[in-house]
Amino acid sequence: MTERHDRNEQHERPGQHGRSGGPRARRAPEELRSHQWYGTDGLRSFSHRARTRQLGYLPEEHLGKPVIAILNTWSDINPCHQHLRERAEAVRRGVWQAGGFPLEFPVSTLSETFQKPTPMLYRNLLSLETEELLRSYPVDGAVLMGGCDKTTPALLMGAASADLPTVFVPAGPMLRGHWRGETLGSGTDMWKYWDDKRAGLIGDCEMAELECGLARSPGHCMTMGTASTMTGAAEALGVTMPGASSIPAVDSGHSRMAAAAGRRIVEMAWTDRRLSTVLTREAYEDAVAAVCALGGSTNAVIHLIAMAGRSGIGLTLDDFDRIARTTPVLANLRPGGKYLMEDFHYAGGMPGFLSRLRDHLHLERPTVAHDTLREQIAGALVHDDDVIRTAGDPLAAEGGVAVLRGNLAPDGAVIKHIAAEQHLMKHTGPAVVFDDYRTMQATINDPDLGITAESVLVLRGSGPLGGPGMPEYGMLPIPDHLLKQGVRDMVRLSDARMSGTSYGACVLHIAPESHVGGPLALVETGDLITLDVAARTLRLEVDDAELERRRAAWRPPGRRYGRGYGALYEEHITQADTGCDFAFLARPGEVPEPYAG
Repeated sequence: MTERHDRNEQHERPGQHGRSGGPRARRAPEELRSHQWYGTDGLRSFSHRARTRQLGYLPEEHLGKPVIAILNTWSDINPCHQHLRERAEAVRRGVWQAGGFPLEFPVSTLSETFQKPTPMLYRNLLSLETEELLRSYPVDGAVLMGGCDKTTPALLMGAASADLPTVFVPAGPMLRGHWRGETLGSGTDMWKYWDDKRAGLIGDCEMAELECGLARSPGHCMTMGTASTMTGAAEALGVTMPGASSIPAVDSGHSRMAAAAGRRIVEMAWTDRRLSTVLTREAYEDAVAAVCALGGSTNAVIHLIAMAGRSGIGLTLDDFDRIARTTPVLANLRPGGKYLMEDFHYAGGMPGFLSRLRDHLHLERPTVAHDTLREQIAGALVHDDDVIRTAGDPLAAEGGVAVLRGNLAPDGAVIKHIAAEQHLMKHTGPAVVFDDYRTMQATINDPDLGITAESVLVLRGSGPLGGPGMPEYGMLPIPDHLLKQGVRDMVRLSDARMSGTSYGACVLHIAPESHVGGPLALVETGDLITLDVAARTLRLEVDDAELERRRAAWRPPGRRYGRGYGALYEEHITQADTGCDFAFLARPGEVPEPYAG
């Protein structure tokens, strides 16, 4: 996508600095993008002004001012974003204070909790909506409001394609959960106690209490799940206000941050500080380092690759593995560690965390708030060395995510090894294969399957096409009889994803997926499979001649969707190793500005 970057460079004027992020000249009102809609003498501009009067605005409220779009993913069905109606008002306040003209736009909400089969099916739809909305309206800059897993990458993917001045406002984590004197982490402790219930250790009364104590406020999961990983990655990229990603959703500091974002975006619109000047290769590499050092979600691999692709940057699985091998885990956060996001925030948040990761970062790149990342984290402090570790006392010597390859995953697979039992990191066992998730649910406890602690559970038909949408099925349940024996982890393989709040020796994102004839489609129950995380290998112990025989007998499944968005998705979705974007959105190419006259 270098063509788009070259085009954007042409917008820099004398006295401005492009990718350096340095001082920029303030534009004249006639140079604002919105001037095409409002400022000419033609009939269309007259109509636009008249319709703005219809909205109840005076000319002096908007003419000659930057128009700021506030893209809000609030909805009644998304508890992670329950508070974003009020936060949008804080953003609006900041925009007005800075002399801009704020307009709120409702966009799709992707609720990880409720949307089926998975909001991942709709990530690209929200990205497309974001891109086209910003392009087609009289917008000079944008504030993006999200946080629940897929909303962060979706909004930033669309905004990167539109390439206007942009600030991201993270929804923020919910408060800690509580139950009978224990501190609970949403998602992570749900899986833990559900297994305890299946093992007969707790009953319905305890579960009813847990139901009321697990998620106690607005905000996204307060563990280092996908939501916290992606909002942390957004801050590491430099597209948020400093410290924004860890502020608890209900903390008054969250409102102050939202207002500050509103003030900042007006200045960015005046100086035309576009998103492409912030989302550089160095920024994406720093985001990968941050994810690794956070012990973050495996979902970040797919999302960051897709986001980088929209920025014209070829981020790969090999980049993740290269960076992970030299980046220590410094955040002691569940599910791989002990603490929750509230603790992380009070310990210093991302500024403090990044200050301890500085030797692994590109400090001279710009952010939306500062000319350099070095300036942004200067003076940042850490107040609890157990929550945010020092480089000399890491939680783990290497980043928490590893990339695997082998004859079972020729295009790669990932594992969050920091959240797994370490004795399983080198393991050979017989496969027990499930062709789809429903069959697995119905039969996992069948004693005739002969599942033991040494077995390797294999789920296929759950990838980008097969899922559809690559649902979070990858943390396959351990059979009841093994739970009752005290088994809490097993090697599990799939072409699915798993929740960032999940844990266990789960190999995910196997590519190519089984639905398109990847080697996972050829595995049979009883085949030996070897996982070796240190060697970064995943191997099916079946000779090549036998695999070729099975491949010749394999038949592709039929199309699932006859029409609608699902059909569009099936026609254009890419595989996990390239980010699961739509091919027509990811490819380079010019998109003309709309003619507003």
